[in-house]
Amino acid sequence: MRTYHALPEPPLHTACNLAIGNFDGVHLGHQALLRAMSEDAARAGRQAGVLTFDPHPAALLRPDRDHSYLTTTPERLAVFAALGLDFTVVYPFSLETAATPAAEFIAQVQQTTQMAALWVGPDFALGRNREGDVPALRAIGEARGYSVHTIEPFQLRGEEVRSGRIRSYLLAGDVQTASRQLDRLYQVSGPVVMGAQRGRTLGFPTANLAVPQQRLLPANGVYATWALLEDGQRLASVTNVGVRPSFDNGQRTVESYLLDFEGNLYGRPLTVQFAARLRPEQRFANIEALAAQIRQDAAAARQILATG
Repeated sequence: MRTYHALPEPPLHTACNLAIGNFDGVHLGHQALLRAMSEDAARAGRQAGVLTFDPHPAALLRPDRDHSYLTTTPERLAVFAALGLDFTVVYPFSLETAATPAAEFIAQVQQTTQMAALWVGPDFALGRNREGDVPALRAIGEARGYSVHTIEPFQLRGEEVRSGRIRSYLLAGDVQTASRQLDRLYQVSGPVVMGAQRGRTLGFPTANLAVPQQRLLPANGVYATWALLEDGQRLASVTNVGVRPSFDNGQRTVESYLLDFEGNLYGRPLTVQFAARLRPEQRFANIEALAAQIRQDAAAARQILATG
C-alpha cells in the first residue's frame, strides 16, 4: 500500500474509489465500509484508497475536550494495508483545512486522486461549518462527476459499532467487548522506561511502558495481556494500569509483568494487548499481601490466555 502525507503530487493517473474519514480504531463498522468500497472498486477496475486526517480534527476544533485516540496513525495504516487498500492519504489537518469550503476541498481531492466514487459514513460531514454532509456531497458530485456511497451502520450483537462506544467500554475496563467491536485486541505501545523497580524487589519485575499522552488507556486495574516484543515474541503477561495505591498513588502508569521472561527491555519498544480485566486496582495492607495477589493474577492470566 502506498502512503501519501499530503494530496498526491503529481496527481494519480488511475480512477479510484475513495473513503474519507477519521477511522479512529478502524473498527468493524469502518472495515465494513472499506471492504464494500474495495469490492466496488475491483468491479469497476479502479484503485481503492482512503483519506484520513492527522491530527484528529476534534483535537484542533475542540481543544477543551479529551481527545484520546484508539489508534495511532501507523496502527491505522497497518490495518488499512491488511484490508488490501491500494493507497492512503494522511491529510495534515489544520484550522485552515477546517475553514475550507466543502466544494473547494472536494475539488482538490478529486483533482489529485482521480476520485470517481466517494464512500463515507451516513453521518459524515466535512468542510467549513461541516457544510459538506452527505446530501451536499451528492450535489457536488452531480456537478463534478463522482458518485457518493454510504452503507448502513454496522451492528454487532444488536448494537451499532462506533468509536465513541468503544471508548466507553475501555474506560469502563470492558476490554473484551471493545476488542470484539475492533475485531482485534485493544493495544498500546511505547518504549520501556525505568520505573521505581519495586516489582523487581517483590520478585515480579515489570516493564514500565511510556505510552503517548493522547493514547486512550483502559480503566485502572489489572489485566491479562499479551506482550509483543520487537523480535516477534508474543508473551503472556499481567499488566497494571493505574497509580500504584499500595505505594505512592503517583502518576498513572502502565506496567507489565512478562511471565516466563528474563532479559533487559529498557529502551526497547513494547506493545501490550489487553485480553481481559482481572480485577480493579486496589491497595494492600502490606507487601506480602500484594505479592500473594500478583501470584494469583499471574495464574488467572495464564488460564485466560491459554484458552483465549
